[in-house]
Amino acid sequence: MDKWRLIQLETHNAFMNMAMDEAILTSRIEDATPNTIRFYRWNPSAVSIGKFQKIHNEIQLDNCRKLKVDVIRRVTGGGTVYHDAGDEITYSVVAGKQDLNADDITAVYSKVYSGLVEALRVLGVTADFNEGNQKACPNLTVKGKKISGSAQAHKGGVVLQHGTLLLNVDFERMFTLLRVPWAETCIQVANIAKGRITSLKEELGKKPSVEDVESALIRGFRTAFKVNLKEGKLTEQEQYLAEKLCEEKYMSEEWNFHVNSPAA
Repeated sequence: MDKWRLIQLETHNAFMNMAMDEAILTSRIEDATPNTIRFYRWNPSAVSIGKFQKIHNEIQLDNCRKLKVDVIRRVTGGGTVYHDAGDEITYSVVAGKQDLNADDITAVYSKVYSGLVEALRVLGVTADFNEGNQKACPNLTVKGKKISGSAQAHKGGVVLQHGTLLLNVDFERMFTLLRVPWAETCIQVANIAKGRITSLKEELGKKPSVEDVESALIRGFRTAFKVNLKEGKLTEQEQYLAEKLCEEKYMSEEWNFHVNSPAA
């Protein structure tokens, strides 16, 4: 059975979270570290945008600043996501595509999501893989409502896929921060979103503990991937690179506000 590294649940700000994911990706491309699964949370809450999005089109910047919500551009594609400090666990999988037995983007999504499907089954929730379309990345749904969304970056035969698992959702807060051009009020779009997005609290009738969700995620990925997950941490080189990326890239206006910057 293959051994993968497991980095158990940690909490960082948005800039370090994204820097750590990229540092692990770089290290895996160089074959300096094993395939890795990491779980993390965000403090403070944050809004992340896809690598190719324009920040002013996607985010209510004034509201983010008032509510002390971080804003960051990911290295992955996909759309805009609100990451609540208390209501979400984020996972990241960094692995060689050959090790995932997945040749294309959709196959990678399907393989990684199989771990979440199994984790949700452990928690008592039945989820389905949705292949998405031209406007939306593949995701997981429960009774037709989205419970997990993800995004990918591919480089050197290695994929980074990271995504959310929603413990609960505050729709009004979410759409106070996200820009929806057609909506007249955040209440209007929040009411529509309630029919399209769900959470563990909604499906289970109560919000599960973070510890129970992490335990289920570990079991889910171990079972679906058929691998031995060995607890570990960043190497010294990964930690150095993460700190460098955090300061020089992810905290910079050049990266976050200018999509065509050299930093991209």
